[in-house]
This record gives sequence, C-alpha cells and structure tokens, in this order.
Amino acid sequence: MAEFANIFLWEGLLPVLLLGMGLILTVKLRFFQIIKLPYIIRNTFLSLFSEKDKEKRSSQLRAVTAALGASMGTGNIVGVTSALMIGGAGAVFWMWVSAVLGMALSYGENYLGVLYKRRNMGGAPAYLRYGTGKRYLGVIFCLLCILASLGMGNMTQINSISQSIYSISGIDGIYIGLVCGGAVLFIISGSLKRIGTVSRVLLPLLSVCYILAALSVIIVNRQMLPHALKEIFGSAFGLSAVGGGVCGEVIRRSISVGLRRGVFSNEAGLGSSTLFHASVSCAQPQTQGMWAAAEVFLDTIVCCTLTALAVLTSGSLKEGASPSAVVSETFAGVLGGYASGFTCISVVLFAFATIISWYYCGECCVKYVFGESGVVFYRLIFTACIVIGAYSSMDMVWELADIFNGLMALPNLYGVWMLRKKVRFAP
Repeated sequence: MAEFANIFLWEGLLPVLLLGMGLILTVKLRFFQIIKLPYIIRNTFLSLFSEKDKEKRSSQLRAVTAALGASMGTGNIVGVTSALMIGGAGAVFWMWVSAVLGMALSYGENYLGVLYKRRNMGGAPAYLRYGTGKRYLGVIFCLLCILASLGMGNMTQINSISQSIYSISGIDGIYIGLVCGGAVLFIISGSLKRIGTVSRVLLPLLSVCYILAALSVIIVNRQMLPHALKEIFGSAFGLSAVGGGVCGEVIRRSISVGLRRGVFSNEAGLGSSTLFHASVSCAQPQTQGMWAAAEVFLDTIVCCTLTALAVLTSGSLKEGASPSAVVSETFAGVLGGYASGFTCISVVLFAFATIISWYYCGECCVKYVFGESGVVFYRLIFTACIVIGAYSSMDMVWELADIFNGLMALPNLYGVWMLRKKVRFAP
C-alpha cells in the first residue's frame, strides 16, 4: 500500500503539480529566472560581500545555509548517480528543466511566506492561514512537515551516515547513532541561531571542496566532455546511438527520472525553505524569493550538474554497480586511494547538515500546532529517531518518508495557486 501511494505521488501526481505550478509562475513572471539571472545572483550571493548591515547579513547567511542544508544532501551525490543509472544521461537535461521551473516556484512560495509573515509566524503556515483564510491547511501542512522531518529529514539521513561509516570502518550503527544523536541534540538546543552557525561553517566548506573535486575530475577527463554533453542532449530526446533513431522508451525514462530527481533534490514547492527565509530579520518578499531561486540554481544546476558530468566524463558508470561505488570510482582518478574516504565524508557531512536543518522545519511546525510547550518533547523524539535510524532496516521508513515529504506539497501548492496573483517581481 505504501509503495503504491509513493509511486502515485512521486511518479504521477506531484511532478505534474509541482512543474505545472512552476510553469504558471514562470509565465506570470515573464521568465525572470532566465532573463534576470545575473540580477538575481548579484543581489543574493554577491551581495554578501557588499552588505553594510552586519547583523542583517549574518541573519541572511544563517537562513540561506540552513535552507541549503535541508535541500543539499546525499541526493546531490548518490542520488544523481542513481538517476544516471536508471534514466540515462538524458535525465540530466530534464533535471535542468525541473530546476528552471523550480526556481520560479521557490521564488513564489518564499515571496508569499514573507508577505504574510506575522510576528511569531512566517512561511507556508502563515500564507496558508492568513492568505487563504483556512487555518486547518496550515495545521495539516505542519503535521506532515513534522512527520517528514522525522523520516526524510532524520532517519533516512542518519541511516546513510551509518552505512557510509560502517563500510569503511566497521563501526556498529548503534554507536554511530549515539554519537550523532548527542552532537545533534547539542546543536538543535540552540535553535536556528546555532543551527545556522554550524551550517554557515559546514556547508560552504563542504560545498567548495566537493565542487573543486568534481571540477578536477571533469578537467582531468576534459577530452570526454563534448561526448558527455552530446550524450545528455541526445538521450534526453531519445536519439538512439544506433542509427540515430528516436526511442520512445528512452525519452519516457529520461523525462520521468530527470524531472523527479530534480524536484526531489531542490525541494521547490514543498514549503520547507519558506520556514528559513521567513526567519530573516527585516525580510522583504522579493529579496527572500530571489534567495530561494538562487538556492535552487546552486543545488541543481551547479552541484547536480557537476556530479553528473564528473561521472559521465570519468566513464565510471557500470551495470550492476552500486551508486556509491560509482561515485568512489569517479573520484579515484584524482584522489586515488582517498576516493572512498572522500565520498564517505561528503555523504556524512551533507546528511548531517540535512538533519539539523530539517529539525528547524519540524520545530517551527511544532510551535504552530502545539505551542512552545511541545518543543522539548519533539526535540527528544527527534534525537531518539537518530539513534533508532542508525541501526534499523529502513525500507518501510524510506517509503513513508517519501509519502510524508510529498504530501507536504499538496496544501502548500494549493496556497501558492490561490495566492499566485500576489506574487510580483520588479527589478
């Protein structure tokens, strides 16, 4: 039953709704994410170097790194490799399509999240309550977000950490869970300020190291880059390598896997990023909307593309191999015997950043539904799930986590659709 619901959500309903809403906002905002991309980058990432208000810059950076921590995870590494193995190189092209539409959708939901912000409430719960006038939609969204934070944002991530560490060290999962649980409990006890501080140190360093490593692989194998790009575009439209014919099955698989992986990677439309951006001091709707769009660009267009090109140019894709093994072999060309360790560390730190960021999403929703009194109880449950997830079999948890993660999008997309006329972009 859970498997059927998951397939229905992620292979049928959600890609259509998420990408459709992204297309509607793209047209409404006149393709701003393409035409005004230099303006967006200049007023987001580049503004961090010129922002005069130190406190505002610090608040913005905490929110951005925490939001990126929630979306950038193992999916950017192992998930992209898995997409290549299932959907072929053409999946990358359709990931780009989903990212472009996702930039508009993420802009819209974060614009609304700040527009309807109240003193103690912002993001999706605020516009679902005050924008649509239906408080129960905010409650439904928050309950699903809490469940998603315990599953997709917690147990599945710690299980990836546990398996990665065990594969190279043999350390039992229970010990990994106890150590990680203690570290996470210490960090989340400081709420967004401490979460943002850790993410602000961890995520930029990790991202830069990973990007440099992927670029090194591409540069070393640069003679294969034209072939990789030709494979991406050719496979995306079903052009067969034999005789140049068009293969409908190749098209279907590439589109399905690429669009779903893109949506799953950047989380545009789920409403989770709105909880971070609404927390910025003196937040402005358009500014936070642009930041959210820029995050999707960095997550999918930059990081996922670099992973895909590194794998394709290295020739490490092999039938029957696991995605993790493919990633390790990809980096072996530049890191040698350190490739497995680098892959393990990257997976562990990306997943850890995801855990602490998703905790904040859950905490915001707990406060909305249960008040401040529910936070301590939720914090203890969240920590317990880390320990349990580190050594448990995760098949059913993955299924349920995907479902709760997907169901979050339904009330959120309804709110964005109802309030779409309120979204503006004025450079």
